[in-house]
Amino acid sequence: MLDLVLVLAFVAYSVSAGLRARRLASRDLGEFFLAGRTLRGWQAGASMAATQFAADTPLLVTGLVAAGGLSRLWLLWIYGLSFLLLAYVFAGPWRRAQVLTDAELVELRYGGRGALALRACKALYYGGVLNGAALAMVVVGAVRFTEVFLPWHAWLPEAWFSPVLALVRAFGGQFVAIGGVAPDVAGADALLSLVALLGFTAMYSLTGGLRAVVATDVVQLAIMLVGTALYAGAVLAAVGGPADITAALVARHGEAQASQWLSLWPGDQAGPALLVVLVLPWLFQASADGTGYLAQRCMACSDEVEARRAGRVFAWLQIVIRSVPWVITALGLLVLLPPGPGPVDVAAREQTFVQGIDLLLSPGARGLMLVAMLAALASTIDTHLNWGASYWSHDVYGRLWCEALRKRKPSGRELVWVARLANVALLLVALILAARIGSIQAAWHVSLLFGAGIGAVLILRWLWERINLWCEFAAIAVSLVLAPALLAGSDDAHWRLAVMAAASTAVTTIVALCTSPGDPAARLAFYRRARPLGFWGRTAAAAGDDPATPRQALVRALGHVVRDGLALYLALYGAIRLLFPLPGAGRAGAIAALAASAALVLWSRERPVE
Repeated sequence: MLDLVLVLAFVAYSVSAGLRARRLASRDLGEFFLAGRTLRGWQAGASMAATQFAADTPLLVTGLVAAGGLSRLWLLWIYGLSFLLLAYVFAGPWRRAQVLTDAELVELRYGGRGALALRACKALYYGGVLNGAALAMVVVGAVRFTEVFLPWHAWLPEAWFSPVLALVRAFGGQFVAIGGVAPDVAGADALLSLVALLGFTAMYSLTGGLRAVVATDVVQLAIMLVGTALYAGAVLAAVGGPADITAALVARHGEAQASQWLSLWPGDQAGPALLVVLVLPWLFQASADGTGYLAQRCMACSDEVEARRAGRVFAWLQIVIRSVPWVITALGLLVLLPPGPGPVDVAAREQTFVQGIDLLLSPGARGLMLVAMLAALASTIDTHLNWGASYWSHDVYGRLWCEALRKRKPSGRELVWVARLANVALLLVALILAARIGSIQAAWHVSLLFGAGIGAVLILRWLWERINLWCEFAAIAVSLVLAPALLAGSDDAHWRLAVMAAASTAVTTIVALCTSPGDPAARLAFYRRARPLGFWGRTAAAAGDDPATPRQALVRALGHVVRDGLALYLALYGAIRLLFPLPGAGRAGAIAALAASAALVLWSRERPVE
């Protein structure tokens, strides 16, 4: 009963947040998608972190640690550099650009008829293909959690459950059953869970827009952090403490295996492959410059200072604050639910995160953890709905259909209703795609590789004045041609990523050097409004500025990235090593790392960015 009360309280708060924000959100798209540009930095940063705190991420962490140790988590931790680049290099220009979507930036940056075509293509890709696939993957991740805690077939009368079961059988959609029930029954349970979750999320996302999304995200993040901290505490209590976890791993699996699990450095994997893992994924991606919901949160901040603060808050929440409880839980579950002999079954290890909740937590704590996981799902889904709908209403319907083709200016309320309808359409698309996840996973891998191909041009368009419309078209063309070929020709993900990044960067650079920089009037207007950092000497001179100013600003910004990056990773290293030193090692290095991190943070407060 306590579990149910906690869930209902969470639902009531979220729905009320949407109702409170509905009047302001109904005015125009700026209110609906950017909350009237009134967000504080900590709110935007917390919302970013809540969105990426998906329910399946702690399962992923648990599986990665079991398969290769803590060093595998660099696949996630390395993105902290991308978040700091967003904070210091891109957040300010995004906010100053005064655009509503990242697709709209294309017209501001390049101008001309070709820019409208590129804007429409990007809106369709990000709002349709990428967002639909991401939502489908989130939905499927939700099933792995709801299957354990929401067994509708055991709760509902047969007369209510049978029609849903018949619908699943007729439609042919099935999800992987891991709870010992038949696949069609698991599919019916999943359908009911997803309809309830998506319907609940839509209630506040459709009515209140980004204001409601952020208001719920902040509370959802707090619930998620408290829930995971309680879970980590329960794991420690069951084992005896961090030292007992280390001792148990050594006693059961030997010092060599325990050291591999506890190591933060992939010694046997060092080399070119490690360089690819540590450099390319965070730099060459479809959101390399924040494109997507990260840029949306920056654009929704009250000013550029708050936008920069959002990126910094996001980095610390994402890399340090949420990671430590997950590390405790993942290592503790290796002791409480030890893997069997032979190769690690990653899927089975991932599921131990959910099994541990049922095994270790009391009813009240289990209810809070259930709310935390539901909050993680809702915060990811609501962002993708709101962000995805912005492309369809603002770029596709408003700019392309109404202004370019129909030659009329749509009203603000009209566009808001289109946005709400787009939310509903995205919900239906996510459900349909989730039931066909096999083909979607293949499309998702293509999409990730495609993102690696366009990452370079997304960054360079802000930093180099010579980047023009044809550079973006060239990067897209190279990605479309190479992505399927690389996937068909090699199973080595590192090699594929390296080839795609090198090819797209080379083509983009060649096109930039062999073509004109584009419309000088559009470039000058973009510079005056967004004030980008980097190599803008000629444009800066045309605007009456010192040609060296943007380049010097970039150097200062990168210095801040390095300083904050050191503080971030020293804090992460110190916290983990303080809890889990390597067998036979002390904690002096951990204490020194934490002290150095604190000193860097204090130093950063004394040195303003600009």
